Amino acid sequence: MMKEKKLKIIHDKKGETLTIYFDRPSKNQICEEVGDGVILIKDKKSKKVIGFEKLYFKSKLNNIINLQ
Repeated sequence: MMKEKKLKIIHDKKGETLTIYFDRPSKNQICEEVGDGVILIKDKKSKKVIGFEKLYFKSKLNNIINLQ
C-alpha cells in the first residue's frame, strides 16, 4: 500500500510567490529556475524534485480560501 503524502502550500502575498512541496522540504535543497517564473526545488543529494515555486503569483482565490 502506498503511503499518503500531503501537499505543503505556502502563499506569500507580499512577496507574490506560491510554493508547493509534494514531498518533505529538505534542509539540503537546491533550486533550478526553468523559465516563466517557475523554480524547481530539488533534494540536493538525490536530485529528486520535491516542489516548485511560482514567482509573481497573485491569487484571485484569497477571498474564498486562505492559503498558507
